[in-house]
Amino acid sequence: MAEHPSDRAQFHAMAQGTQEDWMKIGMAAQGFNKELPGRVLTHLRLLEGDCGGFAVDRMEHSLQSATLAHRDGMDEEYVVCALLHDIGDTLASHNHAELGATILKPFVSEENWWMLQHHGIFQGYYFFHYIGLDRNMREQFRSHPCFERTAMFCARHDQNAFDPNYDTMPLEAFMPMVERVMARPKRSIYLRKDGTLPTAQAAE
Repeated sequence: MAEHPSDRAQFHAMAQGTQEDWMKIGMAAQGFNKELPGRVLTHLRLLEGDCGGFAVDRMEHSLQSATLAHRDGMDEEYVVCALLHDIGDTLASHNHAELGATILKPFVSEENWWMLQHHGIFQGYYFFHYIGLDRNMREQFRSHPCFERTAMFCARHDQNAFDPNYDTMPLEAFMPMVERVMARPKRSIYLRKDGTLPTAQAAE
């Protein structure tokens, strides 16, 4: 249904805004925010067909990573991280790990966020020495509490997810997981101190 002009805020500069204006904006945000998982999955599909020189395309790699994690008994949040860990390849080719981490930061634990944020450096252990870089770049983080978690992710659910003959689960199997993990933020500047969203933005 098209938005009626009366449903929109009336200010032309935020300094002119009223409580009524922001209630309207909050109401509009409800529907927009509920559609976030769908927008993320639409962007993930942009990885289809781009192999980048690998044996499988980037979408297959993402699905295979999530499948390996799921079959390894990892929890749903971790599996979603595995699915989306390389979503930044299209828009952040030189810092893809950070983009995936940024998208999921409001919805995942600090440990899973750190794993996503740094997995590019940890993945380098398997190939940096072939391209003139230091494969042990990850050692700068050796004392960090998430070091072993991130190293494990790369070893068991990332560097080995390029097999064209693997029985990979389809995207449809992971869509409900993405929707559940991204249903409500755990941390955001828009959350109240008690962890709830402002009333006008709260999910039904």
